[in-house]
Amino acid sequence: MRRFLSFNDFFREYFKGKAVKLSLDGGFTCPNRDGKISNKACLFCSDAGSGDFLNGNLTIDEQIEKQKLFLKSKWKAKNYIAYFQNFTNTYGDFSYIKNLYTYISSRDDIVGISIATRLDCIDENIIELLKQISQKKLLWLELGLQSTKESTISLINRGYTHKEFDKNLQILKKNNIKFLLHLIYGLPNDSIEDMKETFTYANSQGPFGIKFHNLYIQTNSPLYKYYLENPFKLISKDEYIDLIIYSLENLNKYTVVHRITGDADKKFFYEPKWSADKLSIISQIDKILKEKNIPIITNEDIIKACNYWR
Repeated sequence: MRRFLSFNDFFREYFKGKAVKLSLDGGFTCPNRDGKISNKACLFCSDAGSGDFLNGNLTIDEQIEKQKLFLKSKWKAKNYIAYFQNFTNTYGDFSYIKNLYTYISSRDDIVGISIATRLDCIDENIIELLKQISQKKLLWLELGLQSTKESTISLINRGYTHKEFDKNLQILKKNNIKFLLHLIYGLPNDSIEDMKETFTYANSQGPFGIKFHNLYIQTNSPLYKYYLENPFKLISKDEYIDLIIYSLENLNKYTVVHRITGDADKKFFYEPKWSADKLSIISQIDKILKEKNIPIITNEDIIKACNYWR
């Protein structure tokens, strides 16, 4: 048990057994890469579209079986969540999108579906499809909020404003579609107060889930070239941990924490060096939460959270 509502604790209760994510490549691209909005991509995004550990050369069925085989050696899990991770997984031909997610939702071995996308790639057809699939399987969207500061959003080339983000998020909420928000602490231009404001906004929206990332630089992302040409102060380990503690102390009690640190691809990792040691970061966060007497989440707390989201 953790001192916050963790992915493992929540889904173990929700599905009555260990649950793991199968990271899948749905064969999508992104309007921030194909020229519709831009061909530069988000500043921090790798060539693989934040799916550095995927194999898009396989069919969906082949990817699922390969992932299950790989994870079976690590975890004794029978509950699999299909995670469409890289690029924008609601962008493209609607017939293809509908057929893909309808098929995934029909598989008995898939208990949940997580779809990474952009809020400027959600139209009425997608909304209706998501509502239909949500009747069959637990489903949520993963959305890259990153920051609420407009100058930072422009700098990282996200491609649409925070005002647009918020407008479309309210449409999701109106239609009872679950969502998870990604936050990046340490973006150039963002002060500590800016990062806290981003968290405050995210928390106020009552997300189903949240992922916290420290900014890290990979040599296969536009951020690498930007950093070499425009050096900026990288967030320190202590600053990042302090922000995570602040966030966890104030987070909605029913929001599931899926991640508390970034996960760079070691082949391309550049800076900051401290972020390569995930276990040390997580251990220090746990230690500080204990020292602050933050209570351990109880079984009763987890059951209440599961019932809240059913």
